[in-house]
Amino acid sequence: MLKENKISFGLTIPIENYDKETPTMKHQIERAQLAEQLGFHALWFQDVLLEDPTFEDPATGQIFDSLIYLTYLASHTSTIQLGTAALVMPLRHPLRTAKELASIERLFPERLMLGISSGDRRKDFEGLGIPIMERGEWFRKTFDYFKRALYQEFPEVETDFGKLYKSNLVPKPTNHIPTFMTGYCQQTLDWVAEHGDGWMFYPQRPEQQKKMIQEYREKVKKYHGDAFRPFFMPLPLELAEDPNQQAEKIPAGYRIGRKPLIDLLEEYRGIGVNHMMFGLSKNKRPITEVMQELGEEVLPHFSFN
Repeated sequence: MLKENKISFGLTIPIENYDKETPTMKHQIERAQLAEQLGFHALWFQDVLLEDPTFEDPATGQIFDSLIYLTYLASHTSTIQLGTAALVMPLRHPLRTAKELASIERLFPERLMLGISSGDRRKDFEGLGIPIMERGEWFRKTFDYFKRALYQEFPEVETDFGKLYKSNLVPKPTNHIPTFMTGYCQQTLDWVAEHGDGWMFYPQRPEQQKKMIQEYREKVKKYHGDAFRPFFMPLPLELAEDPNQQAEKIPAGYRIGRKPLIDLLEEYRGIGVNHMMFGLSKNKRPITEVMQELGEEVLPHFSFN
């Protein structure tokens, strides 16, 4: 689903119109299957623990645990990729996380895409007794323990989270699980470029995003030479009924007709965005109608061969 100079498309879960209301989580199996049939490349799952009424996202804490729900939808689909956007590493024990992800990868080979972050939901940190101001350090430590447990045979590890000695995590994943950093993870861009298989960054206008991508690619070249590292971007999208409607800004995204959308996506592809995650929650039209239009009228414009 990720190729240099190409752009692929995913949908964020839940796939429904909820805007400022609590999502119902209904009809998600049917919509995940429809997304697969229409040629979307991935479904993306949030990792939020608690409801926080002060947070602007109405889905906060209202959706199921990301790894449990990802596994549930994986079992009802066949080929579509399933990704976390993003798993909050400081809030999860790295050894347990490694076990869960290795199990998912073995059950659904080559379908798991791992976006990880340092987190930003203060209530989640408070609920688990983890100091949010130390999340950068926690992220580095959990990421290191996670990687060693996941990929090394009988590693010797002694950390604040526990120790491994003459013991081994099984099963190991059959394949390397692609792991993408979200934002800066409270680290430097150098660290992100060195340790991640790609980078997820927040929505920005093309001219702003272009500068971020160029800087990232320069850092990747420093650490990995000519290796390809994809760039991901989420995009809240309200697809207008009029196919010619020009773009209007909505929070972090656009209200736009499909024809100007095709041009906009081509602009993003041209500056180096390799995967776009559409968030459809703000649409007023029936969600399946929006999915159909995107799948039948927009996605075919972007060759992926």
